[in-house]
Amino acid sequence: MLRRTLLASAVVLAGACAAPAAFAFTEGKDADYITLDKPLPGGEGKIVKIWSYDCPFCFKFDAGVDPKAVPAAEKATGLKFDMFHIETKGKYGRAGSELFAWCMLRDKAAGITDWENPDSLFKKAKDAVYKAYHRQGQRWPEGEAAFLKTGLDAIGAKPEEFMAARKTPEVQALADSWKPSYDVAKIQGIPAYVVNGKYLVMTKSIRSLQGFVDLLTELSKK
Repeated sequence: MLRRTLLASAVVLAGACAAPAAFAFTEGKDADYITLDKPLPGGEGKIVKIWSYDCPFCFKFDAGVDPKAVPAAEKATGLKFDMFHIETKGKYGRAGSELFAWCMLRDKAAGITDWENPDSLFKKAKDAVYKAYHRQGQRWPEGEAAFLKTGLDAIGAKPEEFMAARKTPEVQALADSWKPSYDVAKIQGIPAYVVNGKYLVMTKSIRSLQGFVDLLTELSKK
């Protein structure tokens, strides 16, 4: 049921017009958002998307919702969009977290903090893994090295370069910092959008792209 609901939400959002939301936002699991019992570490001052490379609904939102809603939400709220990958989902979940963390750190060193920037190594690796898994049916039966090669080829990096970097304190710290997001993911599944580390959007209640932006905006002011 949850998967059907999320899929329906993604389809509606992707094709929705930018009409203003015509309803007041309410709190509750059967409403628009909930207040987290424990704030999401690292989520302050951000709109965080909790995701996994093997989540089909994360992929659908990434392709059809985020490119339209995120820039509008960042502009309206003044909050930065960030992505926390969870390692508990997917056969290569931890390897994925380390790969994406390494790409993000390299992006930040290059002055890139917009994860939709076409020059972002994170975006290139994410898109390559997403495409291989969800469009081409790749499951990398050869093992972790084959999984990593998909992302590394996309950013022009050699396996030995990543292997030397993946266990550094910086990469491990960033990948580890995403671990608490699993507790949020358990509430309704993923993708999960959290505002200011406090408020979780109930994805099933989103009715339009503009309604999504309006909800994020309202929560940013709470």
